[in-house]
Amino acid sequence: MKNFEKIYIDSGTTWTKILKVDKEKRYEVIKTSDFKKQKNIKYLKSTGHSLSKEKGIYENELIALSYGARKYLNQGYCVLDLGSRDIKYVKFENQKFSQMDWNSSCASATGATIEMLLKFYDVKNEDLKFNKEKYAITCGIFGLERIMDDVAKGIEADVAISKFIHGIAYNAFNFVKKEPKICVSGGFCENKCFLDSLSNYCEVVPLGRFVLVDGLYEMDNLNNYI
Repeated sequence: MKNFEKIYIDSGTTWTKILKVDKEKRYEVIKTSDFKKQKNIKYLKSTGHSLSKEKGIYENELIALSYGARKYLNQGYCVLDLGSRDIKYVKFENQKFSQMDWNSSCASATGATIEMLLKFYDVKNEDLKFNKEKYAITCGIFGLERIMDDVAKGIEADVAISKFIHGIAYNAFNFVKKEPKICVSGGFCENKCFLDSLSNYCEVVPLGRFVLVDGLYEMDNLNNYI
């Protein structure tokens, strides 16, 4: 990393996203457990709950999301970020930041729970298909219980997990107050079952998992607009 002039870090529960900037940008994703093993990494700005909030370099995740989402305003004014253990969104009006919300309790362990379930039941992410049925769940723990009950009754694990993901998508849709168009940020952009489930309720635009690190970069290159 020492060959790059600027390094930006978004360190989540499971994955750490890295933006390295020299003459060009380079993005990386590594497991947070592996990232924490690295010593003496110097970064210009950071966000994410897996990092210590060092004065002068740590930025709030919602602020980073707001700056990173700014360049996507022509695609939609609501940006939803769904991670391993929380869900948050920012909205814009007339090209300016207008609303935000953050839930780290009811959405707790959302992405981490899915990763655990896939590993436990030996199901691949690409095997999950949109299911019109959904679990009416409010958190990962209750969803886990429903999945185990259904699998015990003979339902295939991939079907049960798909119902759980549909429930997460429906909760996310309600969390952002049923916006007709939602830009999605975070690891769930790589979960087709989630995107297809959310698309059942609104237009969906996946932005990828680097919106927050892009936001950290934008803070250094844009005047305040929020």
